[in-house]
Amino acid sequence: MFSHEMIYFLMVLVFVLGYSLITIEHYIKINKAAIALLMAVLCWGLHFADQTLNPLDHANSLLAHLGDISQIIFFLLGALTIVETINVHQGFSLISEMITAQSKRKVLWIISVITFFLSSVLDNLTTTIVMISLLQKIIEDKEDRWLMGGAVVIAANAGGAWTPIGDVTTTMLWIGGQVTTQEVMKKLFVPSVISAIIPLVCLTFFLKGSLIKKQDQGMKLREPSSSLIFLLGVGSLIAVPFIKVWTGLPPYMGILFALGALWLVTDKIHCSYPERKHLQLPEVLAKIDLSSTLFFLGILLCVNSLEAEKILLDLSLLFDSYIGNSSYIALAIGLASAVIDNVPLVAASTAMYQLHQFPVDSIFWHLIAYCAGTGGSILVIGSAAGVVFMGLEQVDFFWYLKRISLPAFLGYIGGFIVYFFI
Repeated sequence: MFSHEMIYFLMVLVFVLGYSLITIEHYIKINKAAIALLMAVLCWGLHFADQTLNPLDHANSLLAHLGDISQIIFFLLGALTIVETINVHQGFSLISEMITAQSKRKVLWIISVITFFLSSVLDNLTTTIVMISLLQKIIEDKEDRWLMGGAVVIAANAGGAWTPIGDVTTTMLWIGGQVTTQEVMKKLFVPSVISAIIPLVCLTFFLKGSLIKKQDQGMKLREPSSSLIFLLGVGSLIAVPFIKVWTGLPPYMGILFALGALWLVTDKIHCSYPERKHLQLPEVLAKIDLSSTLFFLGILLCVNSLEAEKILLDLSLLFDSYIGNSSYIALAIGLASAVIDNVPLVAASTAMYQLHQFPVDSIFWHLIAYCAGTGGSILVIGSAAGVVFMGLEQVDFFWYLKRISLPAFLGYIGGFIVYFFI
């Protein structure tokens, strides 16, 4: 049998190698969800091989971690389904109808403001897809479209950071009990605004004159009841934090209630029309991004195995020795999220540092939410929003680095500094 030291080393090796493959997903053409699931099983298998605990303790540890993770998975499944229901009804076309300005600078600010607030209710990935698709429909010039797309990535990440349902990492902290709805919104709203405004001011100087709009910009006709479904879907997402406060139920119960209500309404509206079958929830469920959900499952399980083996405890002691200040640790995690996906970084943070060290709504947890959410904007590969922008527009990594990275970094640091004045 392997010694404890050998198991420790092999688990670290599996995680490092697996995550290295995830970062080059686009080159090796292997879905990151597959790698994450394999990492999770291998790491837990190695942990079970550690004879310092008996098999029953191993099993109980896995079940306890799986119980915590399932709350996040159910929440994500519910939220993704609600958003996709709005999408198939073409409810997001309401947004395009708001944009009538001709000035490039005005359009930049309108798009960014809409993105910021939309991503605080939806997730930043979905918001980016919606807004980039909208830009492709109305803007002809590629350079203008890319600059505005960069602003969308920054605004989407900033907007998702300050609410418990806007970014999966803030959602993780909210469900885990590290932050509360009222405090995280109150403390992170202004820093998030600053992290979006500073880059916008910088990008404004690159845009002059009026837009050359595409001639073929007619939007696809909206489906029946699209406005109702848009308002009901967005309203139900907004209601989830209030349901938690009013009832004390965990967030995933609120999102399941919201999903059930939306399901009931769509069935009632469309059940008498066979041609509307594609608008009903059974059809919508087939379109949601399950691979991303399975990626979160694999990564969170993998990180929890490292926690169970006390690898993350040793890492936290290392951080404390070399960095010391908890605010600087959060800042470093945010900068790391420009290269490494923020989900495992936040999962590792919650595993390394416990609530008895940093109580609920402490500065550390707020900064983790802010830094992990906005730090990914610094590089195009640093966030799901950036990756989807790169995929939809075929944006070059070095173009983003040249035009967007510095404004995004200045916004990130600006918001970090402003936090301490609130």
